[in-house]
Amino acid sequence: MWSRTSPAGSARPESGTLAMCSPEEAALLRLEEVFSATLARINSLVLQPLLEAAPEASDPWGRECLPLLQQLHRSSQQLWDVTEESLHSLRERLRRPEAVGLESLLLLQSADRVLQVHLEYIESYTCCMAVQAFQKAAKRRSEYWRGQRKALRQVLSGVSSEGSVGTALLQALRQPLAHHVQQYVLLLLSLGDTIGECHPTRELVIHAAGLFGDLQSFMRQELDQATATQALWPTLSSRLRDVLCTPARRLLQDSQDVPVTVTPLRAERVLLFDDALVLLQGHNIHTFDLKLVWVEPGQDRCTFHLLTPEEEFSFCSKDPQGLVVWQWKVTQAVCQALRGKKDFPVLGAGLEPSEPPTCRCGAYTFRAEGRFCQATYEGEWYWGRPHGKGTLKWPDGRNHVGDFCQGLEHGFGIRLVPQASEDKFDCYKCHWQEGSMCGYGICEYSTSEVYKGYFQEGLRHGFGVLESAPQAPRPLRYTGHWERGQRSGYGVEEDSDRGERYIGMWQTDQRHGPGVMVTQAGVCYQGTFQADKMVGPGILLSDDDSLYEGSFTRDLTLVGKGKVTFPNGFTLEGSFGSMSGRGLHTQGVLDTAALPPDPSSTCKRQLGQGVFPVESRWQGVYGPFRDFVRAGCPGDLREALLGFHVQSSRELRKSQEYLCCERTCPEDQAGRMEDLLEELVQHREPEALQLCLRKALSNSLHPLGKLLRTLMLTFQATYAGIGANKHLQGLAQEEVKQHAQELWAAYRGLLQVALQRKGQAPEEDEDAETRDLRVHGLVLPLVLPSFYSELFTLYLLLHEREDSVYSQGIAHLSLFPDARLLEFLDVQKHLWPLKDLTLTTNQRYSLVRDKCFLSATECLQKMITTVDPREKLEVLERTYGEIEATVSRVLGREHKLPMDDLLPLLIYVVSRAQWWRRWYSRIQHLGAEIHLIRDMMDPLHTGGLYDFLLTALESCYEHIQKEDMRLHRLPSRWSSREPR
Repeated sequence: MWSRTSPAGSARPESGTLAMCSPEEAALLRLEEVFSATLARINSLVLQPLLEAAPEASDPWGRECLPLLQQLHRSSQQLWDVTEESLHSLRERLRRPEAVGLESLLLLQSADRVLQVHLEYIESYTCCMAVQAFQKAAKRRSEYWRGQRKALRQVLSGVSSEGSVGTALLQALRQPLAHHVQQYVLLLLSLGDTIGECHPTRELVIHAAGLFGDLQSFMRQELDQATATQALWPTLSSRLRDVLCTPARRLLQDSQDVPVTVTPLRAERVLLFDDALVLLQGHNIHTFDLKLVWVEPGQDRCTFHLLTPEEEFSFCSKDPQGLVVWQWKVTQAVCQALRGKKDFPVLGAGLEPSEPPTCRCGAYTFRAEGRFCQATYEGEWYWGRPHGKGTLKWPDGRNHVGDFCQGLEHGFGIRLVPQASEDKFDCYKCHWQEGSMCGYGICEYSTSEVYKGYFQEGLRHGFGVLESAPQAPRPLRYTGHWERGQRSGYGVEEDSDRGERYIGMWQTDQRHGPGVMVTQAGVCYQGTFQADKMVGPGILLSDDDSLYEGSFTRDLTLVGKGKVTFPNGFTLEGSFGSMSGRGLHTQGVLDTAALPPDPSSTCKRQLGQGVFPVESRWQGVYGPFRDFVRAGCPGDLREALLGFHVQSSRELRKSQEYLCCERTCPEDQAGRMEDLLEELVQHREPEALQLCLRKALSNSLHPLGKLLRTLMLTFQATYAGIGANKHLQGLAQEEVKQHAQELWAAYRGLLQVALQRKGQAPEEDEDAETRDLRVHGLVLPLVLPSFYSELFTLYLLLHEREDSVYSQGIAHLSLFPDARLLEFLDVQKHLWPLKDLTLTTNQRYSLVRDKCFLSATECLQKMITTVDPREKLEVLERTYGEIEATVSRVLGREHKLPMDDLLPLLIYVVSRAQWWRRWYSRIQHLGAEIHLIRDMMDPLHTGGLYDFLLTALESCYEHIQKEDMRLHRLPSRWSSREPR
């Protein structure tokens, strides 16, 4: 490996050839030849014997010295290899100067690579030197080394016969390299002087000369630092030496050389290494990683301050010059440590900035008592504090990934907390503020429970949903308000196992205050709850509309005085109780004289209205949005206040780093918020505003869309499933209107922020009338589809009996042929759409059956294709128009129908709309449709055409129910579908 072999065609050039090149190139050739031979000689005389003399790896000294000597041997081999390459390029140049240019020389062409090989050798050499590896290894073969002095003196100059073997070895491994680099510099500088300034290789020569000149300075500094480090270790106790001594560590400054005082620690000795600052105080060692040391100049020339993750101290000195030396060296050492490589050519020099950045990355294990004790933080720092993105890991298995600010968790973060059970942990995906959970979060517990909602000071606070796993012994789901970790305020709890849903007030995790209990069997209770039990008087409503008013036991059993009102109007008033095994018993008065109640009079049978003011039910949902608007819609608070979006439960279970980076690209939130606000400003005209609101409400990432989806969640939690009870229809209906009003207020708030950001004047406050018109005319039609399924189900249940009677009437009317139905409804014959009444019976039947008010019938069927009350009214208006148009064609002139003529024609169209052609277009629940339209209709239409037409439709509905009674008394001839 170390033998020299001349490549083919690279024979030593003759003297005549040398004359054709510059003397400097010839001198470089001779220099490389000598250095290559010297390296080979040193390898055989020094390195190989050192490796042979090195102790075994099982020896403590061997474990330290052997790897260092092996690395030095590899570095020496690489140095010899690159020298041989350089020698080959020089020979080629001198052999064929006319064909091989000066730029082909390895020293010029690859000066940086040659420099790197030299740096690696110097690093390996000084590591051995700092820990006295040569001396320790040489002691194993001291007789051999004393016999090699003569051979070493032949290679080196100045090797004394009296000096130690260790010193001779150090000199043998350093002196040839130092001389070689020095000659490099001199010859390259001379070569640069001989070639013209315009020569194309001049810049390469100057660059190489500069590099090796800097290498000289670097080598001197490295040797000085290694010498100082080597001299330090004997001055320390063996315990301190074992802790501090590493081969790569270099001493930069010692307080015994330049005195300095450190307060408040009162260190006896201060050592600045290239990777750490060490304060010695008796037997205590305080070590500070330079990557996490911040230097802050003092206000006077006698002090400067250092900040570390857990401590802050000051350096003082009576000698201002000495203090300047310390501050400069600490500052440069920090810069060098952060760069991860040694400054070149000397400490503080180079192209990189000489001031360390205030923001940096690093890892640190906290030692002081507190929440972070024994935790290791790895991530971004700012002035000695975790700041930015990072990871905390505790020895007990807890870990936290997320954002930090001034040393505390702040922003989005994910924390895993292991539980006693194996492989079980709680996972908190939340927003944090000053070290505790605050804002929106999603938490998955080891019990398989999941909480989605808001926190404050680490506790559930505000609106939230807690849901247990379906396979839990008692599956529960709570949707509502929390206060300091407990259910408190308005909330809804569903007990799937018992088939119950509680809607009402809570306090300290218990049902407390007014509440409504709905059961799967259709029974409803309303009363006052205390400590999870109903107390005092209350109301019980059964599915058949039987009403009990009186007292209950804590387990909802009738007891004491009360009154039962039956659906037929009978009342039972007296005392109620239960006997073990004998059921309910009563003693009282049964009144059978009362008339049956009006089925449409259901107001008194609606629960919750007035008990839970609609404007105060879901303040925990509206509140964060209002806070967001009051804060000016800052992008960094958007997730904390409005919640963050995770696509699926599978993503919830992905790694912490994934969620921190990928949940909704939070770094882009501020920019998107600007765009959303700008869009509101640009679309304030009525038509544009409707499109803008529709787009916003349909976007799950838009603040308005997020608010709507949360309201949908609360609505479904209350009125879907077990909550689909007709006695809650009034509660739901007023809630939908309130949500529309709140969404309009939310839009207005966002618009004011947008105008303020653009420096425009805010819009004037609306009066109540204008606001109501906007809510009903603009917002309610947009949001109603989101609640329609649950809401319309309640209307269906509430009007089920009336719709059943109506359906029976429709079924009987469908038995009539068209002509006979028109006659039965007392439609004047001149309005019938028949041109020739002398047609045969079959011809007349065929004509009327297929064409009689067909356009109006098909138009009315479109009512069920939309959920918007206004669009339903527009369908009704078009139906009315089609009826008049048909009549006008029959009469051959424009004709306006009076109410007396309109009503029977409308009854005809309604009856045919149930059965005409397409079964899926039937209006099966007209009563529910009418009442929903009436309740949700824009107040602007009250007293207008729409109100008139809806009243007419209501009259049709009522007449058809009454027609059922008439039809039962008709002669049997009317039951035939074919005319006779």
